Amino acid sequence: MTTVLHINASGARTGSISRAATAQLLQNLSPTRVITRDLAEKPLPQVDETWITTRLIPDTDLTADDQDVLALSDTLIAELKQADIVLIGLPMYNFGMPAALKAWIDLIARPKVTFSYTEDGPVGLLEGKKAIVAVASGGVPVGAPMDFATPHLQQVLKFVGIDDITVHTAKDIVADLAA
Repeated sequence: MTTVLHINASGARTGSISRAATAQLLQNLSPTRVITRDLAEKPLPQVDETWITTRLIPDTDLTADDQDVLALSDTLIAELKQADIVLIGLPMYNFGMPAALKAWIDLIARPKVTFSYTEDGPVGLLEGKKAIVAVASGGVPVGAPMDFATPHLQQVLKFVGIDDITVHTAKDIVADLAA
């Protein structure tokens, strides 16, 4: 039984290469269960001072209001924890990732929840998962010196414990469909 968390980060709902690529990859994976998180459908909030301070409060000391502040983050992390595979459509905007995906990252990177600080540095707590990323770019090749999106996303995934990461160029996947 395979559960895939499918994250669409493209602001474009039609004509999106990253959406087409992840749809094809999802079909190829044939998972038993799919959790879909469309970041254009319902934008995520940016973290603010209240969230930043609340995330550091020990669970035993959280008030009902504190729990409300962390509720969306808890939901996003629960989706991650349920997934065996995280499938991400990553469009490159202005050499980086879309703000919507950065907001998702900010909400899932939580100390003592998805990573822990140790004497040897941070350790990711989401082990045993695989990530598949389909990168779409209009002109910056994946892995080029000005591609800040792909290495940033890979670093964050490793930071939370997801070390098995495969990166595809979305254009190649979509081109294979047309062939």
